[in-house]
Amino acid sequence: MLFEPNYNIESIYDMDLAELKDSGIKGLFFDLDSTLMKSKSGKFSFQTIQFLNDLKANFKLAIITNNKNKEYIAQAKSQIDIPIYSHAAKPNPRVLLKACKDLELVPNTVAMIGDRPLSDIFGGERAGMTTILVDSISKDEESFIVRFARFLERLTIKR
Repeated sequence: MLFEPNYNIESIYDMDLAELKDSGIKGLFFDLDSTLMKSKSGKFSFQTIQFLNDLKANFKLAIITNNKNKEYIAQAKSQIDIPIYSHAAKPNPRVLLKACKDLELVPNTVAMIGDRPLSDIFGGERAGMTTILVDSISKDEESFIVRFARFLERLTIKR
């Protein structure tokens, strides 16, 4: 039990946005695959696009992904007007801190939202951010091996 996200919720849509705002959160950084879109799909759902666009009224947004595929990232960028930082190498906090600087945010006013404790949550913790762990958006479609790996990874969460 190594990591303790500040929030452990089912999906991005379950975030208590009023509570986050009241606690001083000004920026929301999201993981891409399995958090905002189905893994390897390259497509945001209409619901997710609308949700992200609505969030812009109260928060600065960024997407932080370890994905290195240029075409895939370009496809994601073509669908939304939110900066995407690829090659993040989470849990290394370097890219998270760069996004903070670019968006003129202080790390303790940012929430990192993702589906992976060992990359998204640990990276956010190392950067000094609030962390929100969500279930995979495509958990019902993942292979047994991926589901088992997620199970093992979540054993590291302090409850």
